[in-house]
Amino acid sequence: MSRSTDDLAWTTAVDRAAGPVYRSIADALERDIQAGRVTGGARLPPQRQLAERLGVDFTTVTRAYAEAARRGLVEGRVGQGTFVRASRTTLPSEPETRQPTRSTDLRMNAPPLPEEQDLEGDLQRDISAFATELELSLLLRYEQAGGSQADRQAGATWLAGRLTVAPERVLVCAGAQGALLALLSVLCEPGDTLCCEALTYPGFRSLAAHLRLRLAPVAMDGAGLLPDAFEGACRTQRPKALYCTPTLHNPTTATMPLERRKALVAIARQYRVPIIEDDAYGALAPDAPPPLAALAPDAVFHVSGLAKSVSPALRVAYLVVPEPRQFPRLAAAIRATTGMVSPLTMALATRWIGNGTATKVVAAIRRETAARHAIAMATLPVAQVAADPAAFHLWLCMPEDWTRGEFTARLRLDGIGTVGSDAFAVSAPPEAVRIGLGAARNRQGLRVALQQVADLLAEAPALSSLIV
Repeated sequence: MSRSTDDLAWTTAVDRAAGPVYRSIADALERDIQAGRVTGGARLPPQRQLAERLGVDFTTVTRAYAEAARRGLVEGRVGQGTFVRASRTTLPSEPETRQPTRSTDLRMNAPPLPEEQDLEGDLQRDISAFATELELSLLLRYEQAGGSQADRQAGATWLAGRLTVAPERVLVCAGAQGALLALLSVLCEPGDTLCCEALTYPGFRSLAAHLRLRLAPVAMDGAGLLPDAFEGACRTQRPKALYCTPTLHNPTTATMPLERRKALVAIARQYRVPIIEDDAYGALAPDAPPPLAALAPDAVFHVSGLAKSVSPALRVAYLVVPEPRQFPRLAAAIRATTGMVSPLTMALATRWIGNGTATKVVAAIRRETAARHAIAMATLPVAQVAADPAAFHLWLCMPEDWTRGEFTARLRLDGIGTVGSDAFAVSAPPEAVRIGLGAARNRQGLRVALQQVADLLAEAPALSSLIV
């Protein structure tokens, strides 16, 4: 494919259909190093020169070299250029085994990187334009807690279609965790009881422990939280609030049907228990029933972040309050806990919502998620999987012989990370694990990892043990 010499002649063919171009370049370089076509100590072409040869942007080559450096393939020398690491040795090729060549961590529930080159170019150009158009005042001032009028209007725009709300009811927070911290600080005192699903978001569990709040688990089934169980908790536990994720629940992927949502808000109103609705995945599920906040705007605090549906780097969330009079107290809580959202991050989020970039990214993530869901359904035993085509995670129930502890430990030896149910359980944990479909670098990497999961499921635990 290519050759490498000290005369800077290395190049490669660019496969634009194989995913991001920068990664394709780094992959080609890694293959050439392993095959001996590129030798240790060789100097690579200057980035601008290689960009011209390949017909790509300079920034694409910069990212490719950075990715190669992250893998330990190359090193930069000030004033000299980029060199293949001389200390890197290439092992002889071996027969394919279950052990992956690079670990695949499927623990994090991150959105998948869309394999769309057009989107990558659009984002690079918009970020460059954003940097060029930045006003110095944005870098040298503090923003008001809860966001400016323009930022709160952007939040209302982001929610439109799922929830119609005036900017006066929207607070901009430093991510969903920041919104939850402010809410719990206002609604609860140490020692108070909060209801939540029996399996709930680990970040919420951590936050409740930090604030010394008691969690009362509410039973669930395949469609989510059970209203009757919530009513029983209201009668006996006297909770200060209910926290729940009605759409694409983490970890089970359940989406609560409309009639159950109506029953839930009716109970909350009857017992005057405010609901904290975590709508982290709502933008990914356009066919889901209306949010709880649309059914009971007077009883629901609605939290919608950008991390799961646009980018984890955008630590921005929009908190909708039931009444404008609650705004000052929550703004004070935001000021006391997180101060403010990073002005740069907030400005970029407002820009992307306003110019349609956020909508474009959401659509790309939906398409990539659907493709990865299809891979999972074609690879794993469907009877043991709870999944939704709009969710980039799935819930894998263990077959009779396996325990979640044995299974996750055995996968870890194979270089694959998954999360056991203990991380989510407020009561007795079931024998299940969560698998993040978005964490793998690409679809092929996910396919290989999931095949290893399926192979292990097919084995008896005793046959897979490496203990001697």
